Amino acid sequence: MTNEEEPLSPIARVFQSPCIDYFAVTTIGFKTKIKPDVVLDALKHNVSKHPRFYCKLSDNGAKWIETQVNVEDHLVVPCIDPEEIGEYGEGFVGDYISRLTFNHLDRSRPLWDIHILNVKTSDAEAVAVIRTHHSLGDGTSMVSLLLASTHKTSDPTNTLSTSIPSLKRRQTASYNRKNEGWFLFSTIGSAMRLIWNTIVDMLLLVATMLFLKDTNTPIKGGEDVGSNPKRFYHRTVSLGDIKLIKNAMNMTINDVLVGITQASLSRYLNQQYDTKNEEDGSKPNHLPRGIRFRSGCTVNLRSEIDFKPLAEMMAKDSKCRWGNYFSFITLPFSIGLQTDPLVYLKISKSMMARKKHSYHAALAYWLIKIGHTLVGAKVTARLFNRHIMNTTTCISNVVGPMEEISFRGHPIAYIAASGYGHSQALLVHFLSYAGKMTISLAVDPTVIPDPHKICDEMEDSLKAMKAALWERGLL
Repeated sequence: MTNEEEPLSPIARVFQSPCIDYFAVTTIGFKTKIKPDVVLDALKHNVSKHPRFYCKLSDNGAKWIETQVNVEDHLVVPCIDPEEIGEYGEGFVGDYISRLTFNHLDRSRPLWDIHILNVKTSDAEAVAVIRTHHSLGDGTSMVSLLLASTHKTSDPTNTLSTSIPSLKRRQTASYNRKNEGWFLFSTIGSAMRLIWNTIVDMLLLVATMLFLKDTNTPIKGGEDVGSNPKRFYHRTVSLGDIKLIKNAMNMTINDVLVGITQASLSRYLNQQYDTKNEEDGSKPNHLPRGIRFRSGCTVNLRSEIDFKPLAEMMAKDSKCRWGNYFSFITLPFSIGLQTDPLVYLKISKSMMARKKHSYHAALAYWLIKIGHTLVGAKVTARLFNRHIMNTTTCISNVVGPMEEISFRGHPIAYIAASGYGHSQALLVHFLSYAGKMTISLAVDPTVIPDPHKICDEMEDSLKAMKAALWERGLL
């Protein structure tokens, strides 16, 4: 290998700074037992095609440096005593992945490893855990790598270009000369709202970095939560039901997911306050008034958000480049109990429409980029981390394959994406796959010991919203 160096993107530099060390954990359930030799053979043939997987970070964390890689060092197949597994494989797999969060990857070599667990769970015969440092790439990048390494189960010889739905940014209304006066007035008004929304969002962003904190709810992590071990939990729901709600309410899938998250966290928090105020058991609503509860939400900044072949994403002039080309917006969640579940969706739709009419995401990315130049990577990372610490959670949604895929003849049952190293007690990730939506939670168990209850509330909220639409004849 040559010693060619390539600089990291601004977000990637933040993710591997001394105060922030973000890792992505992708859990893949397989319908058959995994043959480690097959995985090792695939790694030997494919790692050399992807620069990030044979590069290490420079000493100052600013550049990627090519290095020698021994794939055997990155594939872990633990010897498992059947008695350790017990009656349910989920517990063993959950404990194993949680232990990984204690240990950081060795920075003297490429920052990734794969763990093969031939343990039967309720939804898979075996599990593979792919751990990568987040500086290698974001969710879009990792899905492109997954597509390049797999094939359709129904047709192994076919390409996967049709397994991902076409993704296009929504277009604004076209100009009509017949309504020239109205169009001009609307354009001026829209531009003024855009400027005002952006100013307000940036002021709130700076305030959050400096002093503005969320309410200390039962799921708000403390200052040391970033270094605590994490546990992971996932639940699979119907993507078809989410699309039914999307079409009936004339909203996007992201709007629906945000609405479901608001509803479920409101109900979960109400239960937590109920246990802390048992003397008020006669009141159904135990939530205190005026809760400030905000969530970061990731935004893809690529000019082309459609998935591209891996080789095209790796090209330097690509409009859909590999790496961490995303930013975030801050969503002010409305935490409260609603008798009508559709209210959560209406609030979500209005909130997301407001956030889309702002340059918050682009300017946040620009501030991080300019921060590296003006104050240095360490100070920029500290300010970014303060924003994370002062908000409560973060959510993201990544589009996955529409059809079932297989890895070297091993059909995939589910894909659950998550991460750790964040200064929050709760992370929520959504990933669609083969007609289903996988909800993945990463939690600090000292703060949230029962993450399955949040997933229960998400599933119940989805059912309640669908039932409400059905009763009103909207489905």
